[in-house]
Amino acid sequence: MSEITTKTDAKSEKTENAIVNYVGRKNGPEFAIRVSPLTELINNSLHIKAIYHIFVAILLMLLFDTVIYDLVEKGKINVGLNAIVKGFCDMGRATRLWLFEFAVVTAFYVGLRTYAVGIKLFKKHPETRQVLSILGVSGVAFLQIILIGGPIWSLSKENLALGTSAIVTCEMFRFAMKIHSVVIVCGPRCHREDLPLPSFKHYVYYLFAPTLVYRDTYPRTKKIRWSVVLFHFSEVAAIIFYNSFLAERFILPYWSDYGKNSQIEAGTVVRGMFACVLPGVISFLCGFYGILHAWLNAFAEMLRFGDRLFYEEWWTTSSFSRYYRAWNRVVHSWLHYNIYKPLVPHAGRPFSTFIVFFISAVAHEVILAFSFGFFFPVLLIEFGVFGLLFLPLTSASGRRFPEFLNLLIWLSFFLGNGILWSMYPMEYFARKNCPPTENDSFFIPKSFTCPEIVLKPNWTFQNPLRIIY
Repeated sequence: MSEITTKTDAKSEKTENAIVNYVGRKNGPEFAIRVSPLTELINNSLHIKAIYHIFVAILLMLLFDTVIYDLVEKGKINVGLNAIVKGFCDMGRATRLWLFEFAVVTAFYVGLRTYAVGIKLFKKHPETRQVLSILGVSGVAFLQIILIGGPIWSLSKENLALGTSAIVTCEMFRFAMKIHSVVIVCGPRCHREDLPLPSFKHYVYYLFAPTLVYRDTYPRTKKIRWSVVLFHFSEVAAIIFYNSFLAERFILPYWSDYGKNSQIEAGTVVRGMFACVLPGVISFLCGFYGILHAWLNAFAEMLRFGDRLFYEEWWTTSSFSRYYRAWNRVVHSWLHYNIYKPLVPHAGRPFSTFIVFFISAVAHEVILAFSFGFFFPVLLIEFGVFGLLFLPLTSASGRRFPEFLNLLIWLSFFLGNGILWSMYPMEYFARKNCPPTENDSFFIPKSFTCPEIVLKPNWTFQNPLRIIY
């Protein structure tokens, strides 16, 4: 009996080693039990914890300012709940679209198992196996088209609210990347006897695990700390509330009337754009913390997922290449090992880098377009054009002048987020407030023609160095 057990254990160990070697050789990043950088900094540094408290205090003071002013001036309290309700309305339809997406990724697993059975059944018939391989690739492509095309078709017919549309489109791309990763790792296994396919239980675990890179096993923690889960989800709820509050406090006063008049002074537009810089950066930082730290850590804790290095210390970087690698390691790992590395031997580094940026920029633009209900490629230009140009410009100079380049990168964050927080609301309210015309289109911006941006009457340039007594 012990001899049989020993042989079984040896066989299992051999299979496990084969899987580890095969996966590691093909798909790069290894997983280990690690905490997120901010978790370590906040827990171990009183200075970082103080900065965390400063951000909370700033947001609370903004909240107090609005609440007290509205109460004294209008006799009512407005703390941004209207934006949350409007932004996440029609959750029923969003849930149905999500269930459709989940059904597609479940059908993929059934197809993978069926394909493996067919390949092994006809292992002595190479012509039939070749036909099955073509059918398998075609089936995966068909499922990916259905997964992405179904929600886009539905949203193009009738758009959802901003928040619910973002959920549907983000989940759509997340599931598509998950399927691709499984195909890369498990597709060749269908032709081998020594590498088993994942069980359905592990496949479902992978679908919800905070990673886009498939592995048969992940480092696991010993227990679930539900207090940590509750704390991170409360942070996510607070950040959604604060982003909604910032929108009502800073966007609506400047842009809600945009397009109601046929003309608007250029000074008003410039003042509104600069007024949105600070709330834009705060929203940017809150969004990073809420999604890449709090949300992913909450799911990692619930699933006992040990590797929580979802990002690195991007805030200290002096080059954009380092920023793009460190900002979101979850997506970067998928792009690097599934798009960049396979392309480099055939297309070279510059073209492969361009393709990675292009794919990422298009995905972001699809999410924004179907969330807002119009195509307005501001982020596409910032990310896919200027972001790509800054890579070589900051690669060498970032090493020679790290502090100066870090300052410039943060200035670009301020400027870029100020533009995003201004131009998307301008386009949104222009489409809402301007009279409809025959040229109105999903793809043609309206804020550039309605309203007309003009200078003040009798405006002249004056020498700024001239002293008036």
